[in-house]
Amino acid sequence: MKRSSVRRLAGFFLVLVTAGALGLAGATPALAAATGTVKTAGDPLNVRRAPSTSATAVRTVANGATVTIDCQTIGTSVTGPLGTTTLWDYVPALGGYISDSYVYTGSDQRIAPDCGVGSGSAECSTGVCAGEGQFRSSDAHFLVYDRNADGKSAVVAYWLKGGAGPFYVWASGGNGTHVDKAVPVAKGSWVYYKVCVADAAANPALEACSGGITDYAA
Repeated sequence: MKRSSVRRLAGFFLVLVTAGALGLAGATPALAAATGTVKTAGDPLNVRRAPSTSATAVRTVANGATVTIDCQTIGTSVTGPLGTTTLWDYVPALGGYISDSYVYTGSDQRIAPDCGVGSGSAECSTGVCAGEGQFRSSDAHFLVYDRNADGKSAVVAYWLKGGAGPFYVWASGGNGTHVDKAVPVAKGSWVYYKVCVADAAANPALEACSGGITDYAA
């Protein structure tokens, strides 16, 4: 992690206290990025948009490929060649997550920071991933995906530094559509968000929400 990121974390402690009062939990990185080797029975491995076997597969990665793991997070349990684990690895070069049960890192423990800070992390809702969202920290954009014809819209609810919010980014075009929207997160400032489904409204009743993520605009 860059020293500038450490300084940002130190300056954000007060915001985390505010977020805690709102029931908003953030992630704090503790380690450096690391590398691993994909280990399958020979077939390519699916890369998922979120740390879940029900999340959309955005691409595949070949057996034996070396990957750079930016961060790790907890998701659905997967049994692979290296055992059973709920740990997932976020690989920026692949644009998504792969189960750590398919990645040889030389350790059974975490070897990279927790996801959620500057990682472009994604979350999906419960069930069959009806809504998916991603904060692109490089230019402060939210990408929101509707993945299910359930009669509801996918939505990101987010709060800004100091607890202002919630504000919303809607993907209301129906199943298979998405939006890419700039949001007013100043460079170096923080945003907390979760992904839900809801009926589009000024003050929606949020349903099937993901866990929350704290991220920042790089």
